[in-house]
Amino acid sequence: MTLTRRVSSHFAGFLKSSFKSYRLQGYRSSSSSLTHGIHVFHCPDQVGIVAKLSECIASRGGNILGADIFVPEKKNVFYSRSEFVFDPFKWPREQMDEDFLNLSKVFSATRSVVRVPDLDPKFKIGILASKQDHCLVDLLYRWQEGRLPVDITCVISNHERGLNTHVLRFLQRNKIPYHYLHTTKENKREGEILELVLDTDFLVLARYMQILSGHFLRTYGKDVINIHHGLLPSFKGGNPSKQAFDAGVKLIGATSHFVTEELDSGPIIEQMVERVSHRDNLLSFVQKSENLERQCLAKAIGSYCELRVLPYEENRTVVF
Repeated sequence: MTLTRRVSSHFAGFLKSSFKSYRLQGYRSSSSSLTHGIHVFHCPDQVGIVAKLSECIASRGGNILGADIFVPEKKNVFYSRSEFVFDPFKWPREQMDEDFLNLSKVFSATRSVVRVPDLDPKFKIGILASKQDHCLVDLLYRWQEGRLPVDITCVISNHERGLNTHVLRFLQRNKIPYHYLHTTKENKREGEILELVLDTDFLVLARYMQILSGHFLRTYGKDVINIHHGLLPSFKGGNPSKQAFDAGVKLIGATSHFVTEELDSGPIIEQMVERVSHRDNLLSFVQKSENLERQCLAKAIGSYCELRVLPYEENRTVVF
């Protein structure tokens, strides 16, 4: 089994269990001579893992700033996420990869991922969207402000947008390719989508109202992050917000999760809720719902890029 891979495609799939070594976008140290690093570890539990992780970093002059550990009760598995600073002249990037690779072999690690934000490339993502713009516009704004640590390679939509729409003008100004692919029940244009996103590290469905087939997911082979309102499963079909409003619900929410072949049932990354009341009208109800979707999707992408999300059991996640 190959234990490390030096490629720009950071994650070859959240649900794959083989070891991988990657690099992540993160934070910059306040010291000009020190660089920030992040390492996550997933292996069978045993005595001494934390000590060896600390020794690995300290032996190269690094200093741990924070560490999160999770060992599930009655399960022989260990998860950790460490943030540290180091001098790249004393601990070269190639040597760091080798050191963590050797450590992963010692503990038979399922996953050992190291990222150095100031040295490593950003994640390359493709965004798929339909008619609703609120999540897409929010992601574009965060990207423009430097608050989304990704490079957007393209936006793909099954909804045609006029040349004068704010979305298209923004994409043109920032030289982000936009692809309109008309879809039908018989033809979801998945082959063309795959060609457009082959060079991406993961995909984001920003309210993309098409179901991706199992064939698409297997062929793409990397993670796909989705967002949907928290009104399922009670309010299905068209206009779920109005259905929920008419039913007088008191809590609304949003869920961001990994896409699997089973519809809206992939491992959950982030969830958010908000109270609504009899004082809300339909407009304020929808606005609150859409705002939750924006925040929830952005938080999920941020957590993913910061290596805070790890697979846990068959359909769960550890989110540090």
